[in-house]
Amino acid sequence: MDEKLRPLTLGEILDRTAQLYRRNFWTFAGVSAVPVVATFAIFVPFGVVLGFMGVFKAGHAAPSTGAIIGITAAAVLIGLPVLLAASVVSQASLTRTAIGAHMGHRLKVREAINSVWPRFWRYLWLLVLLGLLAVVLPVVVAFGIAVALAALGAVGDAVVRFFTGTLSFLVICAAIVYAVWRLLCYSMAMPACIVEEKTGWQSIKRANLLSKGTRWRIFVMYLLVMAISIVISIIGDVFMFIGIALATALGGSKFGPAVAVVGLILGLLARLGLQMLITPIPVIALVLFYYDQRVRTEGYDIELMMEQAGLTAPPANEEVQTEPVSAVPAIESPLTPSFEPGPSPDTVKEP
Repeated sequence: MDEKLRPLTLGEILDRTAQLYRRNFWTFAGVSAVPVVATFAIFVPFGVVLGFMGVFKAGHAAPSTGAIIGITAAAVLIGLPVLLAASVVSQASLTRTAIGAHMGHRLKVREAINSVWPRFWRYLWLLVLLGLLAVVLPVVVAFGIAVALAALGAVGDAVVRFFTGTLSFLVICAAIVYAVWRLLCYSMAMPACIVEEKTGWQSIKRANLLSKGTRWRIFVMYLLVMAISIVISIIGDVFMFIGIALATALGGSKFGPAVAVVGLILGLLARLGLQMLITPIPVIALVLFYYDQRVRTEGYDIELMMEQAGLTAPPANEEVQTEPVSAVPAIESPLTPSFEPGPSPDTVKEP
């Protein structure tokens, strides 16, 4: 049976994810490379400038603190908006590619990216809302409570400080758990926004409704992806450590800064390249979870079969246009008795 038309277990979703990724590898890799290219274009020149300013060369006069702060501020001010826009394009394009692959429509890299631009601001607002509700809000609340407890413990004795410190730790742990839970609740917001053409806030409410009953499965999927990402990060750091070790060994040599810069660039490329290969996996899985929940809770499989068979009924709010009926003159039948009224009594004249 078609995977689109039946509920799937977690193992089947993961297997289906691997199949779609393998069949559309170059499209997923090309779309997920957008943030990597943006990061490389912004921060590699920054590292090159610092390297040739003598930051990585032992015994060389270090640049002034003001110069380092200025370069860092410029990189941050330029890099953050560019990286945010690249992340929006990448997430939305990956979701569109996964939706098309699952429904049997293969997209090219350019088609997937171009399809995002007409609704770029909607997708940006959705990601901003997700960050505010799932990350910023619990962090701000936990920070405020922790500051209040720290102020209370500062004026108390050792017992009070121990008590307030323990409470602060528990508040921070609760904020982390709440943030993870909210992210699980809203994890299918992007597929809902793209498939159902909803606004950012409507997509979040829709994702929160659809995720009921499957949040623990999504959590297990994220744990598997996190484990793979940790292994990949360790592999990427090896190149960076090799560059730093060579720069340290060459210490006073004129090749020291160049070796350090090359090592940092290679380490950054290795980490970003490996992470680029991991990024599509949770996106594809979330698209499959989205359709799976619609099949389970809304009978989407029946709706899809009716649509493919051309039996879908028109929307309820669509008015049926009817042709105006012109007035047809009545035709008198010869069998119909005719009645002609005679003169009224008042008009009859007596002889």
